[in-house]
Amino acid sequence: MTKIIFLDAAGTLFDVRGSVGEVYAKIAKNFGVTVKSEDLNAAFYQSFASATPMAFPGVEAAKIPQLELEWWQTVSAKAFQIAGIFHQFSDFPKFFAELYAHFATAEPWFVYPDVFPALNRWQQQGIELAVVSNFDSRIYPVLKSLNLAEYFTSVTISTEVGSAKPDSKIFTAALQKHNCLAENVLHIGDSFKADYCGATTAGLKAIWLNRQQEKVDLDKLSLTETPLEQFTSFDDFF
Repeated sequence: MTKIIFLDAAGTLFDVRGSVGEVYAKIAKNFGVTVKSEDLNAAFYQSFASATPMAFPGVEAAKIPQLELEWWQTVSAKAFQIAGIFHQFSDFPKFFAELYAHFATAEPWFVYPDVFPALNRWQQQGIELAVVSNFDSRIYPVLKSLNLAEYFTSVTISTEVGSAKPDSKIFTAALQKHNCLAENVLHIGDSFKADYCGATTAGLKAIWLNRQQEKVDLDKLSLTETPLEQFTSFDDFF
């Protein structure tokens, strides 16, 4: 029986209300910039996909929050550039500061309805729960504001470890916090590459929480000898 479960955060436990483009466009409007949320959402994901991993190896802890902010400002600025409306901002850093702070609150997020029942059941079964995520330091206030923090005995994020999923180092760092062997831990996350492939490569058992019912060509991927385990919600677990 599994004694420890690692869980991804965004896309697994909670997600953005509406879309990233909607949130960005709403706040941009306060700064006199108008853009279609659909266009901005597509531009954001294009920018996000092309960004380097959000990890800062060898950097002292005190400098990490500023580096996180700069990383996200670069991604956001590129999104507005792709959408062709970056030039409309008179003070982009001021806009971004408000946007960045907004995502540290509960307001732009929602918790998936299947999450609390699953967490409560696992907790009642005596299973230890932990978060392993490529999120930034805002994960701490976000988890707290969404009433999720109390469920987890540890939180491991890429910016603090200096390694982002699917790299094995972030999983190793989380395992060390619990003093356990990889084969005794189950990791669950919504990203096939970062969560499922990353965890299995690190020696953990893994389940792909395929909420969006994405298709992957398994023939082109060398995974493990065991069949791919995937569910579309936590309800499927029970």
